[in-house]
Amino acid sequence: MNVETSVRERYSQGALETQAELCCPIDYDNRLLALLPNEIIEKDYGCGDPSCYVREGDIVLDLGSGGGKICYMAAQLVGSRGQVIGIDVNDDMLALARKYQTEMAGRLGGDRVRFLKGYIQDLALDLDALEAWLQKNPVRSQRDYAALRSWENRQRLNQPMIPDASVDLVISNCVLNLVSDQEKQQLVDEIFRVLKPGGRIAISDIISDRPVPAAMKQDAELWSGCIAGAFQEADFLQSFTARGFQAICYDKWESAPWRVIDAIEFRSVTLTAQKAPLVADGQQHALMYAGPFAEVMDESGRSYPRGERIQVSAAEHVAFMSAAYGGAFIDPDSHSGTASSSTACCSSPSETGDSGSDNGCCG
Repeated sequence: MNVETSVRERYSQGALETQAELCCPIDYDNRLLALLPNEIIEKDYGCGDPSCYVREGDIVLDLGSGGGKICYMAAQLVGSRGQVIGIDVNDDMLALARKYQTEMAGRLGGDRVRFLKGYIQDLALDLDALEAWLQKNPVRSQRDYAALRSWENRQRLNQPMIPDASVDLVISNCVLNLVSDQEKQQLVDEIFRVLKPGGRIAISDIISDRPVPAAMKQDAELWSGCIAGAFQEADFLQSFTARGFQAICYDKWESAPWRVIDAIEFRSVTLTAQKAPLVADGQQHALMYAGPFAEVMDESGRSYPRGERIQVSAAEHVAFMSAAYGGAFIDPDSHSGTASSSTACCSSPSETGDSGSDNGCCG
């Protein structure tokens, strides 16, 4: 079974006619939807709303942007100082998103959205540039293939589609599970590469409570339906932990599974995390864990007993005092007292009307 072919064919069909079985019911902000063409709304497939993590002025990268719905929603939130980049490999979905670019630029009051063709697990390789190169340099021999590989490597190095440390926020809506298991770690590595120091992620996706068996992974329909390629719930967190992300959290967790197949529960979640900030200060700073637990441990294995002053680096101090940690830490030497209690979370279920989900905020 070819994962890429099955996924591409299923979503090409979804760009031409609505495929209701490809998405979970989600309540989006109607104020943001009001500006969008109906065709984009009707042919959108996802399992969450990562747009609610967007901040004014952000450079946002949407992985697997499809018809552009989340991109055009995010564009309203980043404002005139921000930018939104959508990445997708499906020509039909890209055509749908690009179809309305001029119209949406007028509605937004500025052209702040662009759509690029690429693999979300290889954000350095511009596939439009690749196709243009192949038109002039068709591959007919082993020597031609070697030339292609050489060009790809130069392009990734010298003209990456998404440069290193260039993005404030990476979002995705039910797309990481469409990447083959062999390329999932490369995908996480690429997300880390393109984020600025201090950059954030908000990944809405489908996860499973148990590992997906090999037989199920051979089912093309289950792959394209966001089932066979789902991360196991603990492995999803561990993939980002292993790469060095901080404040990794299931910020949204659907209490009811989306589907149950062979007693395996598949549910929608939103994972948030951040890349460590870059701080030049080499001094040590005091930090105190405020509670409510007796003790917590960071990603490096260091423990923070409640109420004890702990000396940390400047970078750790900036990270732990950020909104991503939800006010869990106090700077005992600061006159301002505690950090802001606001977190990266979206609105509570009562505010969104989503009574079927739990907001699993970390703070």
